[in-house]
Amino acid sequence: MVAIETLMNWLITALAFGSTVLGGYVGYQAYRGYRRHNSRAMQYLSVGLFCLTAVAFVVAFVGSVFLRQGLLPSQFQQPLTLVTRAFQFVGVLFIAYSLHYRE
Repeated sequence: MVAIETLMNWLITALAFGSTVLGGYVGYQAYRGYRRHNSRAMQYLSVGLFCLTAVAFVVAFVGSVFLRQGLLPSQFQQPLTLVTRAFQFVGVLFIAYSLHYRE
């Protein structure tokens, strides 16, 4: 039973890391699109993707590692979740704005 839990934890960590890397790649491609076409909508899209994927996942991952290792007291768990959700919200907000931005 312990082996299944360990495998599940490694799978969750691998998927979180993969999502972060892939989100960073997609955000970078959107940034390249902004630079190539000088499109403000693509700029907002790239900022939104970075906030939604890369920044939010890195904050959540690093924070959870610090909490598990005892480097952060458990009282910081809820504020850490709040910061993560704030980055996700701002990211979705930028993406939504980019879809309605008219040049």
